[in-house]
Amino acid sequence: MENEEIDPGVDAELDDEEIWYSDDPAEEKKVSFQTKIRAFVPVVVLLVAAVFYLPSTVGGKITISSDGGTEFGQSVSQAVACSGGQDLTVTPKSSFVNESNSGGKFYLNSVKVSGIPSTCDGVDFAIRAFGDSSSSPLALFNTSATIAVVNDVEGAGFAIPYSSTVATFSASSSEFTLTFVNPVAQSSSVFKLTLQSGEHVPTCAEGGKCSIGDMGPGGGTVFYVSTGFTETGTACNTSCRYLEAAPVTGTNAWIDSSTPWSANQINFVSGANQAGIGFGYQNTQAMFQNSSSAGYPAALSIDYRGPNNFSDWFVPSANELVEIWKQKSILGTIPISNVIYWSSTDADGDDATTVYFNTGGKVAIKKKTPIDSTVLPANRTPVYSRAIRAF
Repeated sequence: MENEEIDPGVDAELDDEEIWYSDDPAEEKKVSFQTKIRAFVPVVVLLVAAVFYLPSTVGGKITISSDGGTEFGQSVSQAVACSGGQDLTVTPKSSFVNESNSGGKFYLNSVKVSGIPSTCDGVDFAIRAFGDSSSSPLALFNTSATIAVVNDVEGAGFAIPYSSTVATFSASSSEFTLTFVNPVAQSSSVFKLTLQSGEHVPTCAEGGKCSIGDMGPGGGTVFYVSTGFTETGTACNTSCRYLEAAPVTGTNAWIDSSTPWSANQINFVSGANQAGIGFGYQNTQAMFQNSSSAGYPAALSIDYRGPNNFSDWFVPSANELVEIWKQKSILGTIPISNVIYWSSTDADGDDATTVYFNTGGKVAIKKKTPIDSTVLPANRTPVYSRAIRAF
Protein backbone atom coordinates (compact mmCIF):
# COMPACT_ATOMS: atom_id res chain seq x y z
CA MET A 1 0.00 0.00 0.00
CA GLU A 2 1.21 3.52 -0.58
CA ASN A 3 2.26 5.88 2.20
CA GLU A 4 -0.21 8.62 2.92
CA GLU A 5 1.42 11.94 3.82
CA ILE A 6 0.02 13.40 7.04
CA ASP A 7 0.41 17.14 7.50
CA PRO A 8 -2.59 18.43 9.46
CA GLY A 9 -1.69 21.95 10.57
CA VAL A 10 -3.30 23.08 13.81
CA ASP A 11 -3.88 26.78 14.44
CA ALA A 12 -4.35 28.59 17.72
CA GLU A 13 -8.09 28.85 17.00
CA LEU A 14 -8.37 25.10 17.46
CA ASP A 15 -7.35 25.15 21.12
CA ASP A 16 -10.93 24.83 22.33
CA GLU A 17 -12.14 22.51 19.61
CA GLU A 18 -12.36 18.79 19.94
CA ILE A 19 -10.64 16.28 17.69
CA TRP A 20 -12.38 12.99 17.02
CA TYR A 21 -10.64 9.87 15.87
CA SER A 22 -11.40 6.19 15.72
CA ASP A 23 -8.72 3.52 15.74
CA ASP A 24 -11.15 0.63 16.14
CA PRO A 25 -14.52 0.55 14.40
CA ALA A 26 -15.98 -0.85 17.62
CA GLU A 27 -14.86 2.05 19.80
CA GLU A 28 -14.72 5.82 19.42
CA LYS A 29 -12.54 8.08 21.52
CA LYS A 30 -12.90 11.80 22.04
CA VAL A 31 -9.76 13.77 22.89
CA SER A 32 -9.54 17.53 23.27
CA PHE A 33 -6.55 19.30 21.81
CA GLN A 34 -5.75 20.92 25.16
CA THR A 35 -5.78 17.50 26.84
CA LYS A 36 -3.42 16.17 24.16
CA ILE A 37 -1.00 19.04 24.74
CA ARG A 38 -0.94 18.40 28.50
CA ALA A 39 -0.58 14.65 28.01
CA PHE A 40 2.34 14.79 25.61
CA VAL A 41 4.71 17.60 24.70
CA PRO A 42 7.41 16.68 22.20
CA VAL A 43 10.90 18.01 22.62
CA VAL A 44 13.07 19.06 19.70
CA VAL A 45 16.70 19.60 20.60
CA LEU A 46 19.40 21.42 18.69
CA LEU A 47 22.94 20.60 19.77
CA VAL A 48 25.65 23.23 19.88
CA ALA A 49 27.69 22.77 23.02
CA ALA A 50 24.58 22.38 25.13
CA VAL A 51 21.02 21.11 24.73
CA PHE A 52 18.10 23.45 24.05
CA TYR A 53 14.53 22.35 24.70
CA LEU A 54 11.35 23.34 22.93
CA PRO A 55 9.08 25.51 25.13
CA SER A 56 5.80 23.78 25.93
CA THR A 57 3.84 26.80 24.68
CA VAL A 58 4.84 26.31 21.05
CA GLY A 59 1.89 25.29 18.86
CA GLY A 60 2.37 22.59 16.30
CA LYS A 61 1.23 19.90 13.97
CA ILE A 62 -0.73 17.03 15.40
CA THR A 63 -0.82 13.47 14.17
CA ILE A 64 -3.38 11.17 15.76
CA SER A 65 -2.23 7.59 15.43
CA SER A 66 -3.56 4.21 16.45
CA ASP A 67 -1.33 4.14 19.50
CA GLY A 68 -2.36 7.38 21.13
CA GLY A 69 -1.03 10.17 18.97
CA THR A 70 2.14 12.14 18.63
CA GLU A 71 2.54 15.88 18.22
CA PHE A 72 5.51 17.29 16.36
CA GLY A 73 6.58 20.90 16.89
CA GLN A 74 6.13 23.38 14.07
CA SER A 75 8.52 26.34 13.95
CA VAL A 76 11.08 24.96 16.41
CA SER A 77 14.07 27.28 16.31
CA GLN A 78 17.55 27.40 17.78
CA ALA A 79 21.09 28.10 16.66
CA VAL A 80 23.69 25.43 15.88
CA ALA A 81 27.45 25.77 15.84
CA CYS A 82 27.84 26.90 12.24
CA SER A 83 24.95 29.42 12.29
CA GLY A 84 26.29 31.74 14.97
CA GLY A 85 23.46 33.96 16.18
CA GLN A 86 21.04 32.92 13.43
CA ASP A 87 18.36 30.43 14.37
CA LEU A 88 17.56 27.40 12.24
CA THR A 89 14.03 26.00 12.07
CA VAL A 90 13.35 22.28 12.37
CA THR A 91 10.04 20.77 11.25
CA PRO A 92 9.54 17.01 11.64
CA LYS A 93 6.67 15.36 9.78
CA SER A 94 4.96 12.00 10.09
CA SER A 95 3.28 9.70 7.58
CA PHE A 96 0.86 6.82 7.91
CA VAL A 97 1.94 3.41 6.61
CA ASN A 98 -0.67 0.71 6.08
CA GLU A 99 0.40 -2.63 7.50
CA SER A 100 -1.50 -5.86 6.92
CA ASN A 101 -1.19 -7.25 10.44
CA SER A 102 -1.65 -4.13 12.56
CA GLY A 103 -3.75 -1.91 10.32
CA GLY A 104 -0.98 0.63 10.04
CA LYS A 105 1.20 2.99 12.08
CA PHE A 106 2.51 6.55 11.97
CA TYR A 107 6.23 7.00 11.40
CA LEU A 108 8.69 9.88 11.50
CA ASN A 109 8.82 10.34 7.75
CA SER A 110 10.83 13.51 7.12
CA VAL A 111 12.69 16.38 8.75
CA LYS A 112 12.88 19.87 7.28
CA VAL A 113 15.62 22.30 8.32
CA SER A 114 15.31 25.89 7.12
CA GLY A 115 16.92 29.27 7.66
CA ILE A 116 20.41 27.87 7.07
CA PRO A 117 22.95 30.70 6.60
CA SER A 118 25.94 30.72 4.28
CA THR A 119 28.24 30.28 7.30
CA CYS A 120 27.16 26.61 7.32
CA ASP A 121 28.61 26.09 3.85
CA GLY A 122 30.85 23.03 3.91
CA VAL A 123 29.55 21.40 7.11
CA ASP A 124 27.60 18.22 7.81
CA PHE A 125 24.22 18.18 9.52
CA ALA A 126 23.47 15.11 11.63
CA ILE A 127 19.89 14.28 12.68
CA ARG A 128 19.02 11.84 15.44
CA ALA A 129 15.81 10.93 17.27
CA PHE A 130 15.38 9.76 20.87
CA GLY A 131 12.69 8.20 23.00
CA ASP A 132 11.37 9.43 26.34
CA SER A 133 14.16 8.13 28.58
CA SER A 134 16.87 6.21 26.72
CA SER A 135 20.09 7.93 25.69
CA SER A 136 20.42 5.61 22.69
CA PRO A 137 19.14 7.08 19.40
CA LEU A 138 16.25 5.42 17.62
CA ALA A 139 16.60 3.70 14.25
CA LEU A 140 15.27 6.13 11.63
CA PHE A 141 15.55 4.44 8.24
CA ASN A 142 17.27 1.70 6.26
CA THR A 143 16.26 -0.82 8.96
CA SER A 144 18.82 0.21 11.59
CA ALA A 145 20.40 3.59 10.70
CA THR A 146 20.25 5.83 13.78
CA ILE A 147 21.82 8.92 12.24
CA ALA A 148 20.77 10.78 9.10
CA VAL A 149 23.38 13.00 7.47
CA VAL A 150 22.93 15.89 5.07
CA ASN A 151 26.00 17.54 3.56
CA ASP A 152 26.07 21.29 2.97
CA VAL A 153 28.64 20.95 0.21
CA GLU A 154 30.87 23.99 -0.01
CA GLY A 155 29.79 26.05 -3.00
CA ALA A 156 27.53 23.30 -4.36
CA GLY A 157 24.39 23.18 -2.19
CA PHE A 158 23.03 20.26 -0.19
CA ALA A 159 23.53 16.56 -0.85
CA ILE A 160 22.87 13.25 0.88
CA PRO A 161 25.19 10.22 0.93
CA TYR A 162 22.37 7.72 0.39
CA SER A 163 20.87 5.92 -2.56
CA SER A 164 17.46 7.23 -3.67
CA THR A 165 16.02 3.85 -2.71
CA VAL A 166 16.92 4.62 0.93
CA ALA A 167 16.37 8.37 1.36
CA THR A 168 15.50 11.37 -0.79
CA PHE A 169 15.72 15.09 -0.27
CA SER A 170 14.72 18.42 -1.72
CA ALA A 171 16.59 21.64 -1.11
CA SER A 172 16.99 25.31 -1.89
CA SER A 173 19.85 27.65 -1.00
CA SER A 174 18.88 27.88 2.67
CA GLU A 175 16.85 24.77 3.53
CA PHE A 176 16.50 21.07 2.96
CA THR A 177 13.91 18.36 3.58
CA LEU A 178 15.19 14.83 4.17
CA THR A 179 12.63 12.06 3.58
CA PHE A 180 13.06 8.42 4.54
CA VAL A 181 11.84 5.96 1.90
CA ASN A 182 11.06 3.27 4.49
CA PRO A 183 10.89 5.05 7.85
CA VAL A 184 11.52 2.99 10.97
CA ALA A 185 10.84 5.20 14.02
CA GLN A 186 7.19 5.24 15.04
CA SER A 187 5.90 8.72 15.78
CA SER A 188 4.70 7.66 19.21
CA SER A 189 8.27 6.72 20.17
CA VAL A 190 9.90 10.03 19.17
CA PHE A 191 10.16 12.49 22.08
CA LYS A 192 13.09 14.59 20.95
CA LEU A 193 15.25 15.25 17.92
CA THR A 194 18.82 16.47 17.77
CA LEU A 195 20.39 18.47 14.98
CA GLN A 196 24.14 18.84 15.06
CA SER A 197 26.47 20.64 12.68
CA GLY A 198 30.09 19.70 12.39
CA GLU A 199 33.16 19.45 10.21
CA HIS A 200 32.51 17.61 6.97
CA VAL A 201 33.35 13.91 7.10
CA PRO A 202 34.07 12.32 3.70
CA THR A 203 31.09 10.34 2.49
CA CYS A 204 31.21 6.81 1.19
CA ALA A 205 31.18 8.16 -2.37
CA GLU A 206 34.12 10.41 -1.47
CA GLY A 207 36.21 7.57 -0.09
CA GLY A 208 34.96 7.63 3.51
CA LYS A 209 33.48 4.85 5.59
CA CYS A 210 30.49 3.09 4.01
CA SER A 211 27.36 1.43 5.36
CA ILE A 212 24.70 -0.68 3.70
CA GLY A 213 22.47 1.63 1.66
CA ASP A 214 25.07 4.36 1.15
CA MET A 215 25.80 5.69 -2.30
CA GLY A 216 29.11 4.29 -3.50
CA PRO A 217 31.80 6.02 -5.59
CA GLY A 218 30.28 4.57 -8.77
CA GLY A 219 26.87 6.03 -8.00
CA GLY A 220 25.37 2.68 -7.02
CA THR A 221 24.09 1.37 -3.69
CA VAL A 222 26.39 -0.35 -1.19
CA PHE A 223 25.03 -3.81 -0.41
CA TYR A 224 28.05 -5.57 1.13
CA VAL A 225 30.47 -4.35 3.80
CA SER A 226 33.43 -6.34 5.12
CA THR A 227 36.76 -5.94 6.88
CA GLY A 228 38.50 -6.83 3.63
CA PHE A 229 38.49 -9.19 0.65
CA THR A 230 40.28 -9.64 -2.66
CA GLU A 231 38.60 -8.91 -5.99
CA THR A 232 41.48 -9.63 -8.36
CA GLY A 233 41.69 -7.26 -11.31
CA THR A 234 39.78 -4.37 -9.76
CA ALA A 235 41.29 -1.11 -8.52
CA CYS A 236 41.02 -2.23 -4.87
CA ASN A 237 42.47 -5.66 -5.73
CA THR A 238 43.61 -7.24 -2.43
CA SER A 239 42.21 -4.50 -0.18
CA CYS A 240 38.54 -4.32 -1.19
CA ARG A 241 35.97 -3.67 1.54
CA TYR A 242 32.70 -2.94 -0.24
CA LEU A 243 30.44 -3.98 -3.09
CA GLU A 244 27.95 -1.61 -4.72
CA ALA A 245 25.14 -2.52 -7.15
CA ALA A 246 24.39 -0.44 -10.21
CA PRO A 247 21.58 2.09 -9.68
CA VAL A 248 18.26 1.46 -11.46
CA THR A 249 17.11 5.10 -11.26
CA GLY A 250 18.69 8.43 -12.14
CA THR A 251 21.36 9.34 -14.68
CA ASN A 252 22.89 6.43 -16.61
CA ALA A 253 20.83 3.92 -14.65
CA TRP A 254 21.26 0.20 -15.19
CA ILE A 255 18.43 -1.72 -16.84
CA ASP A 256 17.81 -5.24 -15.56
CA SER A 257 17.71 -6.94 -18.96
CA SER A 258 16.47 -10.49 -19.48
CA THR A 259 18.99 -12.36 -21.62
CA PRO A 260 20.70 -15.76 -21.89
CA TRP A 261 23.88 -16.12 -19.83
CA SER A 262 26.13 -15.95 -22.88
CA ALA A 263 26.11 -16.34 -26.64
CA ASN A 264 28.18 -19.48 -26.01
CA GLN A 265 25.60 -21.71 -24.36
CA ILE A 266 27.19 -25.16 -24.39
CA ASN A 267 30.87 -24.86 -23.48
CA PHE A 268 32.29 -24.71 -19.97
CA VAL A 269 34.08 -21.38 -19.44
CA SER A 270 37.42 -21.95 -17.80
CA GLY A 271 38.13 -19.34 -15.12
CA ALA A 272 34.45 -18.51 -14.55
CA ASN A 273 33.59 -21.28 -12.12
CA GLN A 274 34.30 -19.58 -8.78
CA ALA A 275 31.30 -18.93 -6.50
CA GLY A 276 32.89 -17.05 -3.60
CA ILE A 277 32.88 -13.35 -2.77
CA GLY A 278 35.73 -11.72 -4.64
CA PHE A 279 35.45 -13.74 -7.86
CA GLY A 280 32.78 -11.88 -9.82
CA TYR A 281 35.23 -9.69 -11.70
CA GLN A 282 37.45 -12.66 -12.64
CA ASN A 283 34.45 -14.70 -13.75
CA THR A 284 33.09 -11.86 -15.87
CA GLN A 285 36.40 -11.31 -17.65
CA ALA A 286 36.52 -15.04 -18.47
CA MET A 287 32.93 -14.95 -19.72
CA PHE A 288 33.77 -12.01 -21.97
CA GLN A 289 36.92 -13.62 -23.36
CA ASN A 290 34.91 -16.73 -24.17
CA SER A 291 32.17 -14.73 -25.87
CA SER A 292 32.21 -10.95 -26.24
CA SER A 293 28.87 -10.70 -28.03
CA ALA A 294 26.98 -7.52 -27.17
CA GLY A 295 23.74 -7.69 -25.25
CA TYR A 296 24.72 -10.49 -22.86
CA PRO A 297 25.48 -10.03 -19.13
CA ALA A 298 29.30 -9.93 -19.40
CA ALA A 299 29.37 -7.39 -22.24
CA LEU A 300 26.56 -5.33 -20.69
CA SER A 301 28.49 -5.05 -17.40
CA ILE A 302 31.87 -4.35 -18.96
CA ASP A 303 30.41 -1.67 -21.23
CA TYR A 304 28.47 -0.01 -18.39
CA ARG A 305 29.85 3.24 -16.96
CA GLY A 306 27.19 4.28 -14.43
CA PRO A 307 26.57 7.82 -13.19
CA ASN A 308 30.24 8.51 -12.40
CA ASN A 309 31.93 6.95 -15.45
CA PHE A 310 33.58 3.94 -13.80
CA SER A 311 34.66 1.12 -16.11
CA ASP A 312 35.08 -1.75 -13.63
CA TRP A 313 31.53 -3.09 -13.32
CA PHE A 314 31.02 -6.85 -13.50
CA VAL A 315 28.50 -9.67 -13.10
CA PRO A 316 28.44 -10.86 -9.46
CA SER A 317 29.64 -14.33 -8.51
CA ALA A 318 27.07 -16.70 -6.99
CA ASN A 319 27.85 -15.68 -3.40
CA GLU A 320 28.05 -11.98 -4.28
CA LEU A 321 24.61 -12.35 -5.84
CA VAL A 322 23.28 -13.89 -2.62
CA GLU A 323 24.41 -10.72 -0.83
CA ILE A 324 22.35 -8.70 -3.34
CA TRP A 325 19.36 -10.89 -2.52
CA LYS A 326 19.83 -10.15 1.19
CA GLN A 327 19.57 -6.40 0.48
CA LYS A 328 17.02 -6.55 -2.34
CA SER A 329 14.64 -4.17 -0.56
CA ILE A 330 17.08 -1.27 -0.92
CA LEU A 331 18.36 -2.07 -4.41
CA GLY A 332 15.23 -1.54 -6.47
CA THR A 333 14.87 -5.27 -7.13
CA ILE A 334 11.29 -6.53 -7.27
CA PRO A 335 11.17 -9.46 -4.82
CA ILE A 336 8.28 -11.33 -6.44
CA SER A 337 7.98 -15.06 -6.97
CA ASN A 338 10.18 -16.56 -9.69
CA VAL A 339 12.40 -13.52 -10.23
CA ILE A 340 15.83 -14.93 -11.07
CA TYR A 341 19.24 -13.30 -11.58
CA TRP A 342 22.33 -14.65 -13.31
CA SER A 343 25.61 -14.92 -11.49
CA SER A 344 28.91 -15.08 -13.33
CA THR A 345 29.59 -18.55 -11.92
CA ASP A 346 29.61 -21.27 -14.57
CA ALA A 347 28.14 -24.53 -13.29
CA ASP A 348 29.02 -26.81 -16.23
CA GLY A 349 28.90 -26.82 -20.01
CA ASP A 350 25.18 -26.13 -20.30
CA ASP A 351 24.31 -24.53 -16.97
CA ALA A 352 25.21 -21.40 -15.02
CA THR A 353 24.38 -20.55 -11.40
CA THR A 354 21.42 -18.31 -10.66
CA VAL A 355 19.75 -17.03 -7.50
CA TYR A 356 15.99 -17.18 -7.02
CA PHE A 357 15.01 -13.89 -5.41
CA ASN A 358 11.96 -15.28 -3.66
CA THR A 359 14.10 -17.70 -1.61
CA GLY A 360 17.75 -16.69 -2.02
CA GLY A 361 18.58 -20.20 -3.20
CA LYS A 362 21.31 -20.89 -5.75
CA VAL A 363 20.13 -22.98 -8.69
CA ALA A 364 21.97 -24.05 -11.86
CA ILE A 365 19.85 -23.52 -14.96
CA LYS A 366 20.44 -23.69 -18.70
CA LYS A 367 22.59 -20.90 -20.09
CA LYS A 368 20.20 -20.47 -23.02
CA THR A 369 17.38 -19.37 -20.67
CA PRO A 370 15.63 -17.33 -21.90
CA ILE A 371 16.00 -18.45 -25.50
CA ASP A 372 14.44 -15.21 -26.69
CA SER A 373 14.39 -12.21 -24.35
CA THR A 374 11.33 -10.73 -26.06
CA VAL A 375 9.20 -13.84 -26.65
CA LEU A 376 9.65 -16.30 -23.81
CA PRO A 377 8.49 -19.90 -24.08
CA ALA A 378 5.64 -20.68 -21.70
CA ASN A 379 7.84 -22.94 -19.57
CA ARG A 380 10.68 -20.44 -19.23
CA THR A 381 11.19 -17.82 -16.52
CA PRO A 382 12.98 -14.55 -17.38
CA VAL A 383 16.49 -14.34 -15.96
CA TYR A 384 17.99 -10.91 -15.36
CA SER A 385 21.44 -9.52 -14.61
CA ARG A 386 22.67 -6.66 -12.41
CA ALA A 387 26.15 -5.15 -12.62
CA ILE A 388 28.19 -4.52 -9.48
CA ARG A 389 31.63 -3.16 -8.60
CA ALA A 390 34.12 -3.57 -5.76
CA PHE A 391 36.00 -0.81 -3.97
